[in-house]
Amino acid sequence: MSTKQSGQNKLHLILILGLLAAIGPFSIDMYLPAFPDIAKTLNTSVSSVMLSLSSFFIGISVGQLIYGPLLERFGRKKPLYVGLTIYAIASLACATTLSVNGLIVYRLFQALGGCVGMVASRAMVRDLFDVKDNAKVFSTLMLVIAVSPIVAPTLGGYLTAYLGWRYIFGVLITIISIILAGVYFLLPESKQPDTSFSLKPAAIFNSFATIIKNPQFIIYTLTGSLTAAALYAYISGSPYVFMVLFKVSEKHYGWIFAIIAAGLIGASQFNSLLLKKYKSEQVMRCGIYIQSTIGIILVVLSVLNIQELYITIALIFAFLGCQGCIFPNASALSMAPFGHNAGSASALMGFLQMSIGALMSALVSVFQNGTSLPMTGIMAFCTLSAATLYTFGSKRITNNTTKEMVEEEEIEMVSTL
Repeated sequence: MSTKQSGQNKLHLILILGLLAAIGPFSIDMYLPAFPDIAKTLNTSVSSVMLSLSSFFIGISVGQLIYGPLLERFGRKKPLYVGLTIYAIASLACATTLSVNGLIVYRLFQALGGCVGMVASRAMVRDLFDVKDNAKVFSTLMLVIAVSPIVAPTLGGYLTAYLGWRYIFGVLITIISIILAGVYFLLPESKQPDTSFSLKPAAIFNSFATIIKNPQFIIYTLTGSLTAAALYAYISGSPYVFMVLFKVSEKHYGWIFAIIAAGLIGASQFNSLLLKKYKSEQVMRCGIYIQSTIGIILVVLSVLNIQELYITIALIFAFLGCQGCIFPNASALSMAPFGHNAGSASALMGFLQMSIGALMSALVSVFQNGTSLPMTGIMAFCTLSAATLYTFGSKRITNNTTKEMVEEEEIEMVSTL
C-alpha cells in the first residue's frame, strides 16, 4: 500500500499498528502494582509472583522466533488472529487462576500469543508505507506506543486498589478484543502468503546460524541485550523495592513507574537529537559508561543499606535514561550488515534480548533477600558486562547506521517496557 492513501486511513493504520506493538508493555506494566495483592490472594510470596514476569519474557523471546517465519508463509493477518485469540484465552485463565504456578504458566501462553503484535507491526510498517516515509511513520508509532508504559501502571494501580488484581486481566481482554476488531475491519492484508517460504527447522536454523556468525551482529546484539536485561531486572524487582521496602501504595507505585518510564522515553527522543551531531556508536559508548557508573552507585547504596525513596527514584531515572541512548543504537548497529534477511536477523536479535532479560528477571527473584540488592546488583552486573563486552569487542567493528533504523529500535525498546 502506498502513502498516496488518505491521511485518515494512515492515522487508522498507525493507531492499530501502535496498539499491536503496545500489547507487550500493557501486559507487563499494568499488573506490576498488583504483585503484593496477587501474592496475598494466592497465598504465596512476591518473589514467586515475579516468576510470572520471567515466564512472560520467555514467551516473548520464543514467540518472536515462531511468528517471524509464520508471517512470511501465511501472510500477516492469519497469524495475528491466531496469536491474539491465544492471548485472550490465556488472559481469561490468568484472571481466574487459583495458584501462582497457574499464573506463571498462563502468563507464558499470554506472551506467546501477544508477541505476534510486536513482530507483525514492524513488518507491516515496511509493507504498508513507502520506504522514504518509514522514519516518519516509526516516529509517529513511537508516540502511540509511548503512552502505554506511562498509562498502564497507573491504571493497574487504581484497578488493584479499588477492584482487585483479577480485573486487570479483564481490562486486557477488553483491549485485545478491540484490537482484534481493528485488525479485522480496518487493517488490510499487507503481504500475501508465500508457499515457497520453507518452515523446515533445518532451513530456519541455517539462516540463523549464518547471522549469528557475523561479529558485528553478535557483539552489538549482546551489548544491547545486556543493558536491556538491566531494564527487565528493574521491572521485575521494582514492585518489591517500592511497595514492600519503601511501602508505597499501588497507586503511588503506578505513578513512580510512569515517571521513570517517561524519562526513558524522553531520553530516546534526546538520542534522536544527538544523532544529528554524533555517530550511533559515540552516543552508545557514552551512555554505557555513564550507566555503569550509576549502577555501581546503586549497589553501594544497597550494600550500605541507605534506603531513601527519592534518591533511589532519581538514580533509577538516570540509569534508565541512559538506556534510551544505548539500546536503539546498539540494536540498529547490529542490524546494519543485513539486507535481504533482515527479518530473520531481527527475530534472532529479539530472541537473544528477551532470553537474557528473562534470565536476569528470574535471578532477581531467586536472589531475593529482603533488600534492594538483588535488583540493583543484577542491574549493575548487566551494564558492567555490557561495557566490558563493548570495550573489547567493538575495536574490530566499524559500521554506520541510519536514523530510520534507530527509530525502529526505539519502538522495540518501548514495546518491552
